[in-house]
Amino acid sequence: MFHKILIANRGEIACRVIQTARKMGVRTVAVYSDADAQALHVVQADEAVRLGPAPVADSYLRGDLIVQAALDTGAQAIHPGYGFLSENPDFVDAVEAAGLIFIGPSADAIRAMGLKDAAKALMEKAGVPVVPGYHGKDQDAGFLAKQAALIGYPVLIKAVAGGGGKGMRLVEDVADFIEALASAQAEAQTAFGNADVLIEKYIESPRHIEVQVFGDGADAVHLFERDCSLQRRHQKVIEEAPAPGMPEDVRAAMGQAAVMAAKAIGYAGAGTVEFIVDGSDGLRADGFWFMEMNTRLQVEHPVTEAITGVDLVEWQLRVAAGEPLPMPQEALRISGHSFEARLYAEDVPAGFLPATGVIDHLVFPPEARIDSGVRDGSEISPWYDPMIAKVTVHGPDRATALRSLAAALDATQVAGTVTNLGFLRRLARETGFTAGMVDTGLIAREAETLCAAPQPTVRDIAIAAVVAADIARTPMTGFTLWQPMVRDIALRFGEETHLARLTVHGAARCDVSVGEDVVSLDWRGAHWGQAAVCHGARVTVFGAETLTFDVVDLLDRAAAQAGGDTVLAPMPGLVRDVAVVPGQDVLAGDRLVVLEAMKMEHVLRAPRDGVVASVAVQTGDQVTAGALMVSLEPEA
Repeated sequence: MFHKILIANRGEIACRVIQTARKMGVRTVAVYSDADAQALHVVQADEAVRLGPAPVADSYLRGDLIVQAALDTGAQAIHPGYGFLSENPDFVDAVEAAGLIFIGPSADAIRAMGLKDAAKALMEKAGVPVVPGYHGKDQDAGFLAKQAALIGYPVLIKAVAGGGGKGMRLVEDVADFIEALASAQAEAQTAFGNADVLIEKYIESPRHIEVQVFGDGADAVHLFERDCSLQRRHQKVIEEAPAPGMPEDVRAAMGQAAVMAAKAIGYAGAGTVEFIVDGSDGLRADGFWFMEMNTRLQVEHPVTEAITGVDLVEWQLRVAAGEPLPMPQEALRISGHSFEARLYAEDVPAGFLPATGVIDHLVFPPEARIDSGVRDGSEISPWYDPMIAKVTVHGPDRATALRSLAAALDATQVAGTVTNLGFLRRLARETGFTAGMVDTGLIAREAETLCAAPQPTVRDIAIAAVVAADIARTPMTGFTLWQPMVRDIALRFGEETHLARLTVHGAARCDVSVGEDVVSLDWRGAHWGQAAVCHGARVTVFGAETLTFDVVDLLDRAAAQAGGDTVLAPMPGLVRDVAVVPGQDVLAGDRLVVLEAMKMEHVLRAPRDGVVASVAVQTGDQVTAGALMVSLEPEA
């Protein structure tokens, strides 16, 4: 066994490899970019080597620097994780040329599966079923159109070097083929530097089922299947193992086909054979076809580990060190059911746009397996994949495991960046999914419900207000005699500002008025009936949705009104002086009204140059928070 390995990756997969290596007594070397200098994988490794600036081309894709780092630190082998250089055969060659061991398949095996068209031709020769289609070299548009007609519409155009849905187009009518082909080829050229495509029959009710395989170069086994049908834009969201509704004869047929694929290329290490499955009339032994093989460890490998009890990273290290397969096929068994949900920093209502931010608060339930590369204070940067964590659960059956997933997501708390947590919670309870009726189109069909923008309730606003005011810790701030203390808090959620009036009854009770509604809250030792945190001027409330509010400085609120046409009272108070009259010209910053509140005078000033349209108060008036004080004539 190795005494030291280098991990040519970052984030949660680097942390995952470190965990197993530590268990096996193997020391680890991390590599990092400038953006990751304080990252969790750097802290957890025994040693760490800087690669370069944040861009991946200058850091994590610099195979020469990574090989040199391994040599300089005395590492014997390099684990690539997934992504980056994990399926780059030239990197494998460079590793081996330096006298090091690549913890993964050979360069020849990676090359064999690197292009979809060549891989499908190889699989056909090996007897593995492939989707009907054209996988040849002729890329003439007219020729491809004829092939599409022979296959029969609908057809799928796919980039041969593709992944992640890039260079892929669904064509349902012959009239749309040429335009779709040109679009797919252009996107493929930009993304992969290769415009070649293949044409396949489109499966109308598709399921994405993949089989985990493991080889030692001479023999191979499968560790059963995973269902990865819950996808958005061809990106996996929730995976499960085993696949729901999988008959034993179909499982055996798919497993055998996957092992045949691995043996055909002398595969060593962990890999995944992906199949497209016709789910229109149940799963059948003649209803699945080879799509591609991923020659690396997959993101969703924890669900396979959960149902088999196998540590796939340990197997990777053992086989790479020259040991045979740790277990024969007949010794492998399925135990229970497992789900994995991918928690990302992304704006779901905006179309799953990646988000950035600093993690202010991060809580995961102890009952779930958490694979994460971040912690409190970690930055989700724009340079890399915005994954926060993978949340994995296991149960004796699918229904129990799915309830555990929903509970684990409910107990997860993230503040500091927008996430897809609410989307995952809704998806885990979606009727079709809970019934096991999964296919790759489910999320798109239910997008209106699953991807809806959250809206705060009055209770959410009330919770945010008392947390922003920090009443549990400072109930006597602004002390008054003989009557409860009244405080006002303004909170902005999206484009809307909410005013909340807090009537404080000591440290343990508060009534919160939001418009005409009143919410009574009691301190329960740790929260006001709902978990929430405050960091600076931002409050995050956790519940069915994660809601983030910005605390508005009431003294500046008048100047922050849309268009700057009105000046409102930032808090309840007594009008001590009115300095303007209607028709008067004012400049930005001119004194308009003096308000006395909390034994202090607050000067309300003009938000812009303009003409006073009206004055709604006079000296001696008692006003409430949000009351109109002065309005300016609209700007021309």
